[in-house]
Amino acid sequence: MIEIGSVRTIAFGPAEYGELLEHARRKLSGEYLPGEEAERKAYGLLGGRWQQDCLQVTHVFPLRGNQRSEPQFRPAIDGLMTEFAVPSETPMERRGWVAHPDEVGGAEQACDSAGAMIFGSYHMHRVPWSHDAVRDTCTELDTRLAEGSGMWMLILSMVDPDHPVLRAFFEGRNEHEATVCSWPADG
Repeated sequence: MIEIGSVRTIAFGPAEYGELLEHARRKLSGEYLPGEEAERKAYGLLGGRWQQDCLQVTHVFPLRGNQRSEPQFRPAIDGLMTEFAVPSETPMERRGWVAHPDEVGGAEQACDSAGAMIFGSYHMHRVPWSHDAVRDTCTELDTRLAEGSGMWMLILSMVDPDHPVLRAFFEGRNEHEATVCSWPADG
């Protein structure tokens, strides 16, 4: 089996890429589904399988519930925000995402049933910063959250929603990037 961190290409089919973009655009516009966190932020998990020499995305799991404010998670997330987050439009106490275990379990079960695996997560950046106008790379906080995870972190820049940018970084390290492309590459 291929080592997940050695992957150089992550390939999206049109349906999977469309689902990821629709999630981000819907959240940006303030349209929330029942039971979904009413925040203009999109987070999710990605499932896929090996296809020749790349990871083919087969599942997009938009996350609905944010456990960030739960008493068992809040102190740790607050500490990370205080230490590593750059001040932005969103207040520190509302930044960060902790997935609900039921959502993670459901995603794992769906992937297992389809012969796929959870290989990464995605989230969007929507606010340009003076030192990072496009916001298509991992922040120091992103890197701290992903280190040691053995997973890919995909950043969807929605600073310009008409021209989204999607990039992939192993364990949130900007120097360890894979190419994101469409599949099938040959048409």
